[in-house]
Amino acid sequence: MKQLLQIAFDFLGGPDAAVPERLPLPASAPDPRAEPRDLHAPPALPLSDVFQPATWHHPRANRKVRLGDSEVAYEFKRGKRRTIGLSVGADGLTVSAPRWTPLGEVDALLRDKSGWVLEKLHKAQQRASDLAQARTVWADGVEFDYLGQRVRLQLDPAHRFAEVGAELKAPAEAGDLAVLYLGLAGNASEVQVRDAAQAWLMRQAKRVFAERLDHFAPQLGVEYGRLRLSSAGTRWGSASVDGTIRLNWRLIHLKLDMLDYVVVHELSHLHHMDHSPQFWDVVARVMPDHVQRRRALKEAAVPLGK
Repeated sequence: MKQLLQIAFDFLGGPDAAVPERLPLPASAPDPRAEPRDLHAPPALPLSDVFQPATWHHPRANRKVRLGDSEVAYEFKRGKRRTIGLSVGADGLTVSAPRWTPLGEVDALLRDKSGWVLEKLHKAQQRASDLAQARTVWADGVEFDYLGQRVRLQLDPAHRFAEVGAELKAPAEAGDLAVLYLGLAGNASEVQVRDAAQAWLMRQAKRVFAERLDHFAPQLGVEYGRLRLSSAGTRWGSASVDGTIRLNWRLIHLKLDMLDYVVVHELSHLHHMDHSPQFWDVVARVMPDHVQRRRALKEAAVPLGK
């Protein structure tokens, strides 16, 4: 694989996310708060209510085939390649074939691989459903994940806590949730609540990510230049030849072992700007279970918001 100016880990990414300015520090301590009213996102519409269970249709489908009891409409492309390639993503099945391959041979391969194809289609459907249900409606009482732990958000119009803008309180008793207090009025709009909560999350992301980079960089024998936060898109992170590491701030929702995998992955690119066997050898030196962590990351549902 040829050398690239920037190697990106292909899950989430986007423009650098700005962390809002810090507000004046309040002096008063928090008082006990009443239980918040429960405002949760409406349940996501199951894909089974939209598509027939045994029907799969790619939005750019130009061919279809019956695999067992299922009809699969897929995107078919020809190109300069030597073998037939099958890939399943959020849109469905895509088949790429050499220019000279007969269509009958393509259909025969699909029937031979029908079990694999249908399994991947079901997993992609479940993944889309999980992501839809993970979409957060930011309001008083909403729950979300912070470093893999469930947290409840509570608005505090009087701002009766010591931290800037927001403060996380540990669970009062075993089985309770941690509570993130926001200094906002009870009638704050969803946009105001989202912006305040995400500002706090981004501040935590900057702090935690820097700690994890500083922890793993010496183990890998590298020095990174600077840390930049990125926002939603298609990548979890990226590394540049100048040593800049970009990490998606939404990683702060996930468990530390998944976050650490992305950190190690990007730092390892400072040795090898590719995904060669040598690159994966570097990753494995400090993280022998990286395959399992990568798999868990691919299956994680991250709150997306609006």
